[in-house]
Amino acid sequence: MEDSAPHATPAAITAANPADRPVYVIGGGPGGLAAAYALRSRGIRAVVVERADRVGASWLRHYDRLHLHTTRRLSALPGLAMPRRFGRWVARDDVVRYLEKYAEHHELELVTGVEVSRVERTPDGTGWLLHASGGRELTGSAVVVATGYNHTPHLPDWPGREAYTGDLVHASAYRNGTPYAGRDVLVVGIGNTGAEIAVDLVEHGAERVRLAVRTVPHIMRRSTAGWAGQYSGILVRRLPVGLVDRLCRVAARASVPDLSAHGLPRPDTGLYTRARQGAVPVLDVGLIDAVRKGRIEVVAAVEGFEDGKVLLADGTRISPDAVVAATGYVRALEGLVGHLGVLDEHGRPVAHGPRTPKDAPGLYFTGFTTPISGTLREVALDAERIAKAVRRQLA
Repeated sequence: MEDSAPHATPAAITAANPADRPVYVIGGGPGGLAAAYALRSRGIRAVVVERADRVGASWLRHYDRLHLHTTRRLSALPGLAMPRRFGRWVARDDVVRYLEKYAEHHELELVTGVEVSRVERTPDGTGWLLHASGGRELTGSAVVVATGYNHTPHLPDWPGREAYTGDLVHASAYRNGTPYAGRDVLVVGIGNTGAEIAVDLVEHGAERVRLAVRTVPHIMRRSTAGWAGQYSGILVRRLPVGLVDRLCRVAARASVPDLSAHGLPRPDTGLYTRARQGAVPVLDVGLIDAVRKGRIEVVAAVEGFEDGKVLLADGTRISPDAVVAATGYVRALEGLVGHLGVLDEHGRPVAHGPRTPKDAPGLYFTGFTTPISGTLREVALDAERIAKAVRRQLA
């Protein structure tokens, strides 16, 4: 895998020579690599700048049992299929291997170990200036921000958290349930990460597993009779939101048992409505059975810590041996592009894919949505659209 040495600071790229400026792609994950390939395939020089020392580094911080919830065939990036030996649901380590092979196969231009801290217009307004670690200043004709939806772990500032003496880790630090065998563990958050970690803890012999839930999620089967849930997501993604909500409600009643007696009633709001707000459904990989059998206990949301105990929203105080906070991530784009007026009140880009913000032509974002049709599939499609938009811009 290439490092930054073969791609030294591009001294020839100056404001006086805009035709020589590359497109800088910030982030060496799936979205960034796909965008770089799509640009390169159209004769546009693209340089991927990755803060870690390798591509796909963010995938390695996920828990060991992680597999894609989207099928292998519909998770491949442009120009290179995923090997059949990876199976239908590709494992975390195989995703990393694929990303490394992808960069090598397409001979992508990579700069690793360099972090971009700020993006701004060049003084003459003809391009983009990137401020990076080591005092680097990189000038590009366009910029694709692909730093990822799961960029920076978010740990809520619960009251009493600092005084808590028990084991408390964010899910990003969780690898597997081996260290928790025989222990009482509370998992906070019932997104896909929290649900899978809870199942993993059960399978690794945790004595007791509780799952703290604030908002009841939609739960779907990852696959039913061989039909992947992703297929349905693709078929309905352009239908009216209300119609999809109704269709999903019918499908859920037919395939997912009522878990109300176990603390997981069916949600009041529709699945697609939630998804458009950024809350994807939980795809079942063992949660339903574990909850029905009482191996995972659903409890109220965490409100804080008090006297060495965890305080729940219903007033209950519990004393688990360990707490795993599956409380999500933040995009952390404020320092990078927040000053450009391209983020909404939630810190999300106001434009995505081939569209650029009104006052920031040439600045593109990819990988910051949670589509029900599959994130990898959509970043692959976005890569082609972005490359076409950049070609039009440069022409």
